Amino acid sequence: MSTAADPAAPTRTEAPPAPPARTRLHAGLLVAAVALAAVNLRPVVTSLGPLLDNVRADLGMSAGVAGLLTAVPSLCFALFGLAAPAMARRIGPVAVVAAGMGAITLGVLARSFAGGTGAFLLLTALALAGVAVANVLLPVVIKRYFPDRVGPMIGLYSMALSVGTALAAAATVPLTTAMGGGWRLGLGIWGALAAVAAVLWLVTAVQRRERSAAASGPHSAELPILRSRTAWALAAFLGLQATSAYAAMGWLPKIYQDAGVSDGASGVLLALVMGIGVPASFVLPNLAVRRGDQRLFVVVLGLCGIVGYTGLAFAAGTVSWLWACLVGLSMCAFPLALTMIGLRARTPAGVARLSAFAQSIGYLISIPGPILVGTLYQATGDWYLPLGFLALLLVPQMVFGSRAGRPRHIEDEVTQAQVKTG
Repeated sequence: MSTAADPAAPTRTEAPPAPPARTRLHAGLLVAAVALAAVNLRPVVTSLGPLLDNVRADLGMSAGVAGLLTAVPSLCFALFGLAAPAMARRIGPVAVVAAGMGAITLGVLARSFAGGTGAFLLLTALALAGVAVANVLLPVVIKRYFPDRVGPMIGLYSMALSVGTALAAAATVPLTTAMGGGWRLGLGIWGALAAVAAVLWLVTAVQRRERSAAASGPHSAELPILRSRTAWALAAFLGLQATSAYAAMGWLPKIYQDAGVSDGASGVLLALVMGIGVPASFVLPNLAVRRGDQRLFVVVLGLCGIVGYTGLAFAAGTVSWLWACLVGLSMCAFPLALTMIGLRARTPAGVARLSAFAQSIGYLISIPGPILVGTLYQATGDWYLPLGFLALLLVPQMVFGSRAGRPRHIEDEVTQAQVKTG
């Protein structure tokens, strides 16, 4: 049996010596912090959708501004995500994630008291800025502190993110009703969950006491990531999967309702789409790390999506649960992409650069897709063309994902490119 090192295997880093009991306590605290942070990364968005009509009526929000809210998350993720590596180099990734949890808490709580549309949008953007830096830096924290447990930790992160997404979508309306029917309490309650995460991350940041130099690593800022074909491929893969995911989450209930499925059943089917990702998001990263080469998973998930969207186009009202399961499985391309971010760079600093680049470019790519799906539906009056468009997008997604899934590191690609250009 060969003993050669797997080129995709995570690079081990030496941890400072510490008493075993203290080390286990600190590691357990960080595991809990990662999971709780992930739970809070999507309720900012998914809690708003069910209450948007109430928010619009109370604040006098125009339909155009309400439509803008669908593009704001991707735009904020792209813009603020780019700033995350620089902040991590200055104060350390744990401290930046702690600040991000604080921004989510403040933004979500304060927007529930907003008296006008402008304040509501600004406070939502503040919360999304916190989400953006956490999106980028949580894979960095995992790479740095769990270098030999990247798969399980990314799995935990992805599963917790799926739980938070589904929980906010399913529970916001019942919670709002139970508290008297006001949208302000219905949105603000999620700030309490974020506050718990913020406190836990603050404790973790104080306990870790990171130094900026240790957090960044040598020469991290000079890594010319634009020279890496894998980085570009991963950005395109992320962008295309986000396009499909946001379009499906936004339009799936309407697709089912137009096929004769009841409103209540269509909501259950949307919950199934998101729920199927909870166990799959935990298992998939572990399998992907063990394999080293992720191209097989990219293709299988893409084919699931093609079959799922085709089924929705021609038989949404028949075996509806099957199409929901297949579309839900195709959305597991996101935790697979997160896993590849952790594997395609050798160091936490490299992961920070790759995560910021791939997620920022990817979210910019995803902005037009859901809007185009709605435009195609409005123009044709049926779902054949929009769903065909989503199925077709999965072909380049598989191409770029297969390119990003090969076992290599961006640092090596950059070095080779520099040698070739002299």
